[in-house]
Amino acid sequence: MKNQVFQHFMSDNVCFGCGSQHPDGLRIESYWDGDLSVCTWTPQDKYAGWKGLLNGGILATLVDCHCMGTAIADAYRREGRSLDSDPVYRYATGTISVKYLKPTPLAHDVLLVAKVTSFKGRKTELTCDVYSNDVHTATASVVAIRVFDSSDDGEKNAFGQ
Repeated sequence: MKNQVFQHFMSDNVCFGCGSQHPDGLRIESYWDGDLSVCTWTPQDKYAGWKGLLNGGILATLVDCHCMGTAIADAYRREGRSLDSDPVYRYATGTISVKYLKPTPLAHDVLLVAKVTSFKGRKTELTCDVYSNDVHTATASVVAIRVFDSSDDGEKNAFGQ
């Protein structure tokens, strides 16, 4: 599964951060590199918080979406199946805590590196580190909750659908 972009297997994804179907979205692309998931994203001036610096909310969105994609891919990986297999899983953020260590400049690509630290049932815990030009600019702890499982026939998911 190395270098398979997780988000390419999320049909009809309109999420601002990771959705290929969002016309103005960030469109991140995450994939496995061993036991870590990585994502490299190129910022634009329109995502500035201060001149030349990435907005903190955009950075948190990058972390959030990268970690949700990682939680989904990890669930499939633990079950020994491909990202295009059934049942389909979707995760949503239970909690996210971002610690901003240094400003993240817009002049360099942003590298996100996530790791699954634990999982139990529908809950996956992750850490995510953010780098810009080899400088560690943020670290995060994230809890992802499985909110959709297509094998739950007749049951409503967490969204009531």
